[in-house]
Amino acid sequence: MIQLATFSIAARCPRTGMLGVAVSTAVPAIGGLCPFVAPRIGAVATQSWVNPYLGIDGLALMKSGMTAKAALDKLLAEDPGREVRQIGIVDAEGNAAAFTGKDCTDWCGHEVGEGFAVQGNMLVSGETVAQMAKAARDSAALNLPERLMRVLEAGQAAGGDKRGKQSAYMKVHDAEEYPYLQLGVDDHASPVAELRRVYEVARAQCLPFVTGLSTRQSSVGHLSAETTAMLMTPPQGRPQRVGGE
Repeated sequence: MIQLATFSIAARCPRTGMLGVAVSTAVPAIGGLCPFVAPRIGAVATQSWVNPYLGIDGLALMKSGMTAKAALDKLLAEDPGREVRQIGIVDAEGNAAAFTGKDCTDWCGHEVGEGFAVQGNMLVSGETVAQMAKAARDSAALNLPERLMRVLEAGQAAGGDKRGKQSAYMKVHDAEEYPYLQLGVDDHASPVAELRRVYEVARAQCLPFVTGLSTRQSSVGHLSAETTAMLMTPPQGRPQRVGGE
């Protein structure tokens, strides 16, 4: 098993129904192990002595109709390693639940709010999770990627992983099977700050493209003339960020 001393958020946007996970840790390449998201189904962050199948199976249970809490209870009941696990989970209705096993590395804990769960282990202090929860509540009116970004920034500013910093990741789904946004920083001295930089570039250059892609309802899709012109420009000539929320 790999121990992911990590701070993360799993959340649903009450306005759009988007679901997502954002996470940072002092282990490289976090994106393939912790965040699991399925459109209009749910989002799971699995960490500490991580078991990725808790994310995979958690999404399957919610797809079958279970709430976040019911899915979490079933996952834990069937996992003999539950006391070294940490999980945050939210379903398509915004129900959220979290669990921190008694044998996770201090400081460890979680907080559940309306439509979100924030959790962390091997942290400098509980202030990391407290400030993440505050940021989640304060940014509830913003779009989900920006909200997730602010929660990670709040966690890092409050101390984060007590071993240091290495990677950060964000995954967000809207209604389609493909991600609305998927960004990762696999190895960086300031991964949350670097994820913010990459997010601003993606917000300016990628999201206008994604919103014009084919959907299940419309296989043709539609890109505006402005977006097409922007994408035909070499990267260094494109906007690096867009205006504030």
